[in-house]
Amino acid sequence: MKKSSAAIAGACIIFAAAVPSHAAPAAAKAATRAEARFKSLYTEEWAWRLRQRMEDEEDDVHGNGIRPSLPRVDPATQQARLDYWRNVMRRLDAIAPASLSAGERINYAVYRAQIAALIDNQRFREYEKPLNADSAFWSNMAGDARKTFRTAAEYGAYVAQLNDVPRYFRDEIANMRAGLKRGFTPPRVTLAGRDGSIAAVTGEKDPQKLVFYKPFREMPASIPADEQARLREAALKAIREAVVPAHEELLEFMRAEYIPGATEALAAESLPDGKAYYQSKIAEFTTTAMSAEQIHQTGLAEMAKIRAEMLDVMRQVKFEGDLPAFLQFLRTDPRFYAKTPEELLMRAAHIAKRFDGKVGDYFGYLPRKRFAIIPVPPEQAPFYTSGRGGPGVYLVNTYNLPARALYSLPALTLHESAPGHAFQMPIALEQKGRPAFRKAYISAYGEGWALYTERLGAEMGMYETPYEVFGMLSYQAWRASRLVVDTGVHAKGWTRERAQAYLHDNTALSAHEIETEVDRYISWPGQALSYYLGEMAIVEARKRAEAALGARFDIRAFHDTVLNLGSVPLPVLRTRIDDFIAEGGKSPYPKED
Repeated sequence: MKKSSAAIAGACIIFAAAVPSHAAPAAAKAATRAEARFKSLYTEEWAWRLRQRMEDEEDDVHGNGIRPSLPRVDPATQQARLDYWRNVMRRLDAIAPASLSAGERINYAVYRAQIAALIDNQRFREYEKPLNADSAFWSNMAGDARKTFRTAAEYGAYVAQLNDVPRYFRDEIANMRAGLKRGFTPPRVTLAGRDGSIAAVTGEKDPQKLVFYKPFREMPASIPADEQARLREAALKAIREAVVPAHEELLEFMRAEYIPGATEALAAESLPDGKAYYQSKIAEFTTTAMSAEQIHQTGLAEMAKIRAEMLDVMRQVKFEGDLPAFLQFLRTDPRFYAKTPEELLMRAAHIAKRFDGKVGDYFGYLPRKRFAIIPVPPEQAPFYTSGRGGPGVYLVNTYNLPARALYSLPALTLHESAPGHAFQMPIALEQKGRPAFRKAYISAYGEGWALYTERLGAEMGMYETPYEVFGMLSYQAWRASRLVVDTGVHAKGWTRERAQAYLHDNTALSAHEIETEVDRYISWPGQALSYYLGEMAIVEARKRAEAALGARFDIRAFHDTVLNLGSVPLPVLRTRIDDFIAEGGKSPYPKED
């Protein structure tokens, strides 16, 4: 049963069909029955998915809840998931979207695209490649250690989880070995040095210094002292006897088998059933039916527009020289770089607070959840992006300060904190009356929104110098160039060196960032395409709304409408803005008296 970009696009196109207002009572009854079947299906599947311990869902649903075990990832479990989701898709296909109410048609389009992507991930056995140049299952596992623990039961569950690490790691190693056997691995060049985060665990002699012990360093006073002592001793025992040996076994496997045996080819299309596999990644991350060639040509066209804007900034600052010379100047002049990690963090905090002074002019509904600004953990920082944000946090990478340009920091901060990820994600989670599956993140929407906010920063007056405007444009070029580089590598035979040269010649990114970014695109096919295509969809939607509504257009109502949707496929966003226009540009939130 083939589910690809056509399946996702089909689900979204079907969404546009509407039940006529003059529908007969019989049609209304049929719609009620269809909605009941649909609700029963997604409610049942979501409960099953949670029991499956799908890692991507857990934080959204359980918050700080700590589980006493790690996910099951063995082949039998993976096949059962594929069979289950294929059955879900068959049941979905038996429900006519046109028979659903407007709200449920949105849910249907989101849900069907989600199930199609899950099927494709299982069908192509994505679980046999549980790592890329950006992240890996062992580094992701440390996330629970950074949560806030409140009860003895949570601490006890976490100790049990630590004791489950050997089983979990062995299952992941078995999956990776199966992928290795059939040539389904990240390219070898992107794995260089990625074993360092494993070695950091095995090389530490004091288990109390490892991240896994972090929750036990300061425990709530509500837990009796003798209970605290018992839990601390149990944690140290689990780290010494389970966690560290599991990492030692993993390190041996990585160095002796996996990295030496990993595929040398870069292209996703060189993997087993590669063309279909890459198209499935395009569908998953862009929620469109675009081909690799269409995306590549879009990227080239957008890069030409951005380059013209860059040249305008160069003229403003009266730079004598061409674009490569200007980029070299930006990469090397010390005035553009922080001297200490604290300076970088403080500049990020200042930018975030400056946005707070402008927010009311551009947004009506504000999220309740605040966010902290913290440095990227040192064990991840060398291979991590410049920053990353989400509910409650804006991570700033303070590693290798000469690679972290201050002129790009305003754009980065808008993207990763507010009004980007640390703003949009909480708003999505705060919406009431929606199925739990709507909390899942869709990259084209979420990353598209965050990139849109970088452009919005110019409109808001967030860029105080032409250099900061250029930093924003460089970031726009960075994301547009991903359309060229990702498709170039995975569908057109580009080398790693050619991809790096393209970023070097068209953005102000540092050499370190260019290397880590290109390796990320190579090892994570399709993900990099979501950003710019998502931004283009939001910009296009806004232009249509402005043209149609004229003086009635309210930027706050438009932004509130986009954010109120939560993560949705891009065709769903387009249709919602059509409705926004038809409604006269009305905000989704009632006005307060």
